[in-house]
Amino acid sequence: MRLILQALLHSLFFSAISAAAISPGSTLFASNKNQSWLSPNKTFSLHFIPVQPPTSPPSFIAAIVFSGGVPIIWSAGNGASVDEFGSLQFLSTGSLRLVNGSGATVWDSGTSNMGVSFASLGDDGNLVLSNGTGIVFSSFENPTDTIVPYQNFTVGKVLKSGLYSFKMQSNLGNLVLSWNGSVSYWDKRVNSSLNGSLTWPVLRIQQTGVLSIHDPNLTSSTIVSYSSDHAEGSDVLRILRLDNDGNLRIYSSSRGSGSETIRWAAIEDQCEVFGYCGKYGICSYKNLIPICKCPSQNFEMIDPNDNRKGCKRIVELENCQGKIEMLQLDHALIFSYPPIPIFSANPEVLYIPNHACRANCLGSDSCFASTSLSDGTGICYIKNVDDLISGYQNAALLSTSYVKVCGPLAPNPPPFLETRKCNDWGKHAWIIVVLVLGTILAFIAFESGFWLWCRRNRMRLRGLSGHYALLEYASSALVQVSYEELYQATMGFREKLGAGPFGAVYRGVLADTIVAVKQLEGIEQGERQLTMDVAAISSTHHVNLVKLIAFCFEGHRRYLVYEFIREGSLDRFLFESEDQQGKLLNWECRFNIALGIARGILYLHEEC
Repeated sequence: MRLILQALLHSLFFSAISAAAISPGSTLFASNKNQSWLSPNKTFSLHFIPVQPPTSPPSFIAAIVFSGGVPIIWSAGNGASVDEFGSLQFLSTGSLRLVNGSGATVWDSGTSNMGVSFASLGDDGNLVLSNGTGIVFSSFENPTDTIVPYQNFTVGKVLKSGLYSFKMQSNLGNLVLSWNGSVSYWDKRVNSSLNGSLTWPVLRIQQTGVLSIHDPNLTSSTIVSYSSDHAEGSDVLRILRLDNDGNLRIYSSSRGSGSETIRWAAIEDQCEVFGYCGKYGICSYKNLIPICKCPSQNFEMIDPNDNRKGCKRIVELENCQGKIEMLQLDHALIFSYPPIPIFSANPEVLYIPNHACRANCLGSDSCFASTSLSDGTGICYIKNVDDLISGYQNAALLSTSYVKVCGPLAPNPPPFLETRKCNDWGKHAWIIVVLVLGTILAFIAFESGFWLWCRRNRMRLRGLSGHYALLEYASSALVQVSYEELYQATMGFREKLGAGPFGAVYRGVLADTIVAVKQLEGIEQGERQLTMDVAAISSTHHVNLVKLIAFCFEGHRRYLVYEFIREGSLDRFLFESEDQQGKLLNWECRFNIALGIARGILYLHEEC
């Protein structure tokens, strides 16, 4: 009854949207690429498309797609595939059925003997089955991984993609991303100031690219997010989709373009998606792209062709004939620990030093991994459940993690290192001798030339030696990088994070670490004075101060490289703006932030 009522309200509210009737007995064949069911204005079509990436033998899904073939907004059986002899049949019994070439039913709408007399695909992209008096099936009411404009996403509906799901919690308006239906790794309450619960919250993606929640208890809709191309262009479809990497994104696609562009993502740092790299997989970045690897050579990929499927121990703990040891991962976080909140497993929390965090797990038969935070809290998290141990490694993380393995410990292989057998080396021993002798001669020639150059430029080098000695004394972590390195790290200063009185700030990746690159403009100090100031700043180390990682001074090009703060500038959460409705911090949180700032200032003035 509720389904019929919602469908009737939907059809009344959008009465201008027309639909083309499809008669019982109609069939779409996977082998016929030119066959489709179209909406009246041909905005949407339902037909078979090949599975991507291609399979062998080829397989196909029956999907509703936008003009130009992209994006896919719904698929029969949530992406269930059939072979090239499969079909989508609208049976005379009123059921819509996806059938494989063998005749086996892959998916069924479950509407047999309900008096269904016709099907239709509307100009809004909604596929409905009607019995003349009402709608008994609607693709909008049975979403797969996507919602589109005019589609209401309510409590009870779920978007699914692989092991990931997205839903709205009952009466709270909370939007939740979950892994395997148990671990919630993103939980967003869109209106924390609301007193009481909501009556019937509805999530909608508007044609302009605004994602918002509506409810009778709200005086106005609550904005969840805006697409980056909000209200731009004409004849553009904007959708909300849960991708198979566990992230929720807004895409936009122009009519007939056959392509789509990401306009917003719920989780900015893809490595923070729970289980993204599978069991025992460690996520990190290379050229702004998340990559998955195994913790060490004590592990191997489950599928060498798909590193997202995770890793497995080469020797399981119960089969270990040697000594069980703890593999140390610096700057690493074992997931289901902060900053990712836990909603399952609930690991034991201890307040012990780093070495004790390692020893405590090693001495416990039930512990499989642990993480020690180095942020001044002294917190140690013990992972006592071997369900999904995966992590995130980043030089900016103030944590050390340990994973229990069967010894001896083996390091990660260097990139592109190839292992050769002994007899292979024996066959080419003469090549090795030539290479070694050539390298020694070249090194001697280089050393001689370098010594002569230093003799001629010794006065100039004295000043440089003092310059670098100062940096080394102030902070062994601070490094000097070239402008070319920063240009490559920021992809040509492409992604601008913001701007201040002394210049713009750009996002980049330096040595597999996400950083914020600040451009200095209008600074009148000389290079030596500026270098001394930078050295002084780099010597400060406090949990409430952003860490300075590197710098670049090349003539008028002056840049400072800081650790990346994922949430952005604090003013976005303190002051009312058009894109921050419902995101402002409460006064308790503001008070705690003020205390943290005061502690940082106290450190600079008295403790540093």
